[in-house]
Amino acid sequence: MGDSDTIAAISTALGGSGIAIVRISGSDAIRVGDLVFVSAGGSKRLSDQQTHTIHYGYIKDGDKTVDEVLVSLMRAPRSFTTEDTVEINCHGGVYATRRVLDTVLKNGARLAEPGEFTKRAFLNGRIDLSQAESVIDVIQAKNEYALQNSLEQLCGALGREVNALRERILYQTAFIESALDDPEHYSLEGYPGKLRLETLDLLQSVNRLIATSDNGRLMKEGIQTVILGKPNAGKSSLLNVLAREERAIVTDIAGTTRDTLEETISLGGITLQLVDTAGIRSTDDTIEKIGVSKAQDKAGMADLILYVVDSTVALDENDDKILSLLKDKKVIVLLNKSDMEPMVSLDQVRAFVCDRYPVIEISAKEETGLDLLTNTLQELFYQGNLSFNDEIYITSARIKSELINANNSLKKVLESISMGLSEDFFSIDLMDAYAALGRIIGKEVGEDLVNEIFGRFCMGK
Repeated sequence: MGDSDTIAAISTALGGSGIAIVRISGSDAIRVGDLVFVSAGGSKRLSDQQTHTIHYGYIKDGDKTVDEVLVSLMRAPRSFTTEDTVEINCHGGVYATRRVLDTVLKNGARLAEPGEFTKRAFLNGRIDLSQAESVIDVIQAKNEYALQNSLEQLCGALGREVNALRERILYQTAFIESALDDPEHYSLEGYPGKLRLETLDLLQSVNRLIATSDNGRLMKEGIQTVILGKPNAGKSSLLNVLAREERAIVTDIAGTTRDTLEETISLGGITLQLVDTAGIRSTDDTIEKIGVSKAQDKAGMADLILYVVDSTVALDENDDKILSLLKDKKVIVLLNKSDMEPMVSLDQVRAFVCDRYPVIEISAKEETGLDLLTNTLQELFYQGNLSFNDEIYITSARIKSELINANNSLKKVLESISMGLSEDFFSIDLMDAYAALGRIIGKEVGEDLVNEIFGRFCMGK
């Protein structure tokens, strides 16, 4: 169980909003509510009301009215924390909200630490640790893919899969221990072969989860996308179109962009961390050389490169230089200025890149071809769609690390089987895998780790 004291905090962002929420949770939450809340008629006491009800009235600090409010009452265990909870819906001004919180704290609650409400939900057994981590992912989601994946994990999808794997491992360990203790009733004859098949299947499941972490990172953090091209190819115009604002200076003068410019955008539900770069060409200009060097460095770290080709200018040695930067990268080639008379055709560009990358005709000026860019992007990273009911995407570095630990322990089981070692060795490594998977959902984790995880949360959550 979590702490027994009563905590309170503002659970909404401070600002000039219509409504703010001050949340109180703990064994004395209702008593504190009775001390600060006076119903409109003056006759209601929260302690006499049914759970999951809402009451209109005022927050009072002694004889002084602090605010007009609606108060929600949720009795244990039917609340987020599983504790008695009172939520005060007050006006959203910064001063008004702080006055309500100060009144609550004055009457017996203490200020909650960051993430303490969710921490109590975890400690009280309402959610596991993977679900708790998904709460902050829901709050910080930047696109539909990240939001849906976080909601799936919040509903326990990862926890269910991890628990299923742990049950299978525990069954094998229990069988080994039973056979060693009672060989008359449990035979280990032929068992190593059966365990090998089961371990291979377990490894396949663990590795499938590990393999989703790359897409999981892209969902959560966004795709690091670098726009490359020769000067005046339309890179900055493309950035402005995708960002829906004039972020980059656009002129007809080649080499206008000298430094990198970054912008976060959402395209088809996918977050892109866009980086506009200086046009790549041979130059004697010292400042432009620095810009070109930065563009090359950014390309080396990119998840995706948008290679913008000017259809009104012939391909040359600068394009050869850009092509050399695309090796081992995910690339979409954009043949820009399709609204003008071309000097380079779609077929010529495809031949130039040897059909290794998709080539799309666009006009940044006329904003055409962007739908095809969106569809190509989705296909390139997510094969066109994501099935949130069937697939779990790992977004946490901590969870990925524990999956790798489980993977290594299961591999040791296979090594022990191939070396003909005794069943005791199987049991040791199986339990190591069992423990690693357990740490994903909060089993066998220390207080320091729990505090570190919830310390990343915002106040009031």
